[in-house]
Amino acid sequence: MAIITTTKRTEGFRRTTPPTCKYWQAGRCNRNPCQFSHSLPTSPSNVYYNANTTYKHSKMASSSAKKAIKKPENCALRAVEYRPEAMSVEKPTKCEQKAVADVEDVATVAKCEQKAVLIEKTADVEDVTTVDKSRNICKDWMTDNCVHGDLCQNLHSWFYGDGFSTLAKLHEHNKAITGIALPAGSNKLISGSTDGTVRAWDCNTGRCVHMIHLNSQVTSLISEGPWIFAGVKNAVKAWNIQTGADVTLDGPKGQVLSLNVGNDILLAGAEDGVIYAWRCSFESPFKMVATLSGHSKPVVSLAIGCHKMLYSGSMDHTIKVWDLDTLQCTMTLNGHTDVVTSLICWDNFLLSASSDCTVNVWVCTEEGTLEVTYTHTHENAVLGLYGMTDAEAKPILFCSCKDNSVRMYELPTFLERGRLFTRQEVRSFGIGPGGLFFTGDGTGLLNVWKWLEEPKVPT
Repeated sequence: MAIITTTKRTEGFRRTTPPTCKYWQAGRCNRNPCQFSHSLPTSPSNVYYNANTTYKHSKMASSSAKKAIKKPENCALRAVEYRPEAMSVEKPTKCEQKAVADVEDVATVAKCEQKAVLIEKTADVEDVTTVDKSRNICKDWMTDNCVHGDLCQNLHSWFYGDGFSTLAKLHEHNKAITGIALPAGSNKLISGSTDGTVRAWDCNTGRCVHMIHLNSQVTSLISEGPWIFAGVKNAVKAWNIQTGADVTLDGPKGQVLSLNVGNDILLAGAEDGVIYAWRCSFESPFKMVATLSGHSKPVVSLAIGCHKMLYSGSMDHTIKVWDLDTLQCTMTLNGHTDVVTSLICWDNFLLSASSDCTVNVWVCTEEGTLEVTYTHTHENAVLGLYGMTDAEAKPILFCSCKDNSVRMYELPTFLERGRLFTRQEVRSFGIGPGGLFFTGDGTGLLNVWKWLEEPKVPT
């Protein structure tokens, strides 16, 4: 009898545990409560409970009951999707409450595992469909040898950025372009090169219409009014495009590496570390008035600032400040550890570039001295600084670097706006009307660029 009684009790317990829901096994059951079991059948020792077991009551609206349920790792079934709109407000039976409580821990682990798998698969997809382009140009593409096409990690373009485009490429020089100028009242673009020539380009056709052979490397070139000045060895050559005057200014020792004009004075930084100064007057076009000595190595950059100040950068790693009224040195700045390659003045700030891979921003203190207020670091030596405004009148700083790129930054934030790429480093820069600007590189290529105006929105 004892055996018969035990069998009846067992059969009673079996009837209270419904069969496993086949829709739950397929991950598609949206009934809650469901009349079938949302758990796996296990061994008899786990199915037949003791009659004295106390069941804890838990509401179906609890967070644990809303969690996705998944089978153990040895079964390849998906977790059930939780759908609030499919929830029933009917009170679950005690057996269903127990089933939910027993699988609560399994569901939590399953949910974490499912999330990890989804993240892993998403990462795999991104690796295949998304190519993270670097900000460097593809060297193989430059020589038409890249075999990766659109999947190449590097850029297949000579520039990137918005708001500007390239208009023309002028290639007649066969060595580095060291100066670009657009004289006032002229429709000719002037360029000088280390190939020993100065060329004039027609701004309408882009053709070279005139060339002067100087039999010496042109290492600097600027224009002021109708005058064009070219720095050569032991002299400065000058031409007036209105009168046709051709003047040679002797005096410098070695190559003239930098030129500028300020306070009606033409200034030339030479290879001997001296700055030569000529004053312009109606009686005599140019008269040497001073030689500014102080640098111990060649003067490679000159900039004119406010309050009639001249700034000179040298291979001796220093910047000197000169008063243009007295032509005397007022201070020496030591903020770089290598050649001071370029200087420009923006607003009340002095910006200096160096082969030490930095751009320093100098500000005047209350004591009247200059100190570095910000340093921007590059991966490569900075060869030149040039400034202009874009189509929206925002100040843009161009930084020519040793890696054959020109970085474009918005001032004063130094937010990168774009990059230009060349086969060799950019050595010269020019500004034209209507948003035009020009770059000259080490191969002798002169690129013409233009800022794009924002499209007008119809009202």
